[in-house]
Amino acid sequence: MENNIKAYNSILDLVGNTPLIKLNKIADSLTGNFYAKVEAFNPGHSSKDRIAVYIIEEAERKGILKPGSTVIETTSGNTGFSLAMACIVKGYDCILAVSSKSSKDKIDMLRSMGATVYVCPAHVSADDPRSYYQVAKRLHEETKDSIYINQYFNELNIEAHYKTTGPEIWEQTNGQITHLVACSGTGGTISGISRFLKEQNPDVKVLGVDAYGSVLQKYHETGEFDHNEIYPYRIEGLGKNLIPLATDFNSIDRYIKVTDADSAHMTRKLAHTEGLFLGYTSGAAMQALVQLNTEGEFAKESIVVVVFPDHGSRYMSKVYSNEWMENQGFLDSKNEKKAQKIQFIK
Repeated sequence: MENNIKAYNSILDLVGNTPLIKLNKIADSLTGNFYAKVEAFNPGHSSKDRIAVYIIEEAERKGILKPGSTVIETTSGNTGFSLAMACIVKGYDCILAVSSKSSKDKIDMLRSMGATVYVCPAHVSADDPRSYYQVAKRLHEETKDSIYINQYFNELNIEAHYKTTGPEIWEQTNGQITHLVACSGTGGTISGISRFLKEQNPDVKVLGVDAYGSVLQKYHETGEFDHNEIYPYRIEGLGKNLIPLATDFNSIDRYIKVTDADSAHMTRKLAHTEGLFLGYTSGAAMQALVQLNTEGEFAKESIVVVVFPDHGSRYMSKVYSNEWMENQGFLDSKNEKKAQKIQFIK
């Protein structure tokens, strides 16, 4: 009788095969055909589910992870949540070093998923002992039977998307994709997808999204790591103050930078026009797409896929908070009308 029940073995079986959704109202004035790969449909609500499950299962296959082991990682929030979810299902402890730039929502979610969380100052150099990179390394050294996922320098980060996200997009567009627009943080998502797509069609153009305050665009264009490029910015999971080895710069055709304010407003606009309640980096990706369109990047026949990395529930205290937006100076007279108010009837 039980054999007739149609059920998944665990929540991890739901990772991947996220939908491609046509962008309508928000793309009305743009040239081309635009589709969103909406990674919020993963069970952990972000693209990081893919690398969490893939890297953990590779470690299990190689005998590196065993019962009683501890998984340790550096994260801006999404990878941590995905790892915590996988660790609960598989029976591992999870320790996470998180940037203080991560939203309170993300940090609370990590704690709620049973992870031990260390919140580290965001605006320190990568080699500072207080940085989340160095704290995670120290915790790995101090914790017996632990593995450090190290997503910024782990080739498996790229491989996970090469084997899953890339083939999905190729199949969903019936091989017609002409452009990919994706944010670049660790670089695993954009690099893995790009490697697969360019193997199928070298003419597919891959466009990376970077933040002002990050070193990635200049490094891609000049090969120079410029410390003067680094300054604080608000978007999470986008851009870097170091050069991650999980980024295959040769597979990316160009980068474009977006501002904190524009990305925040575009995140809200996605909700108000498409009904897509998504994260800050999704707004950044959409903002980049609009800027690229203004530059004449796309033609009428272009088939453009933009990757939206995560869900809006992790940003309630940030881009979806009128108070936070006002505190950042984002709600000027031009944009105040976009900040809906709550009306209390007495």
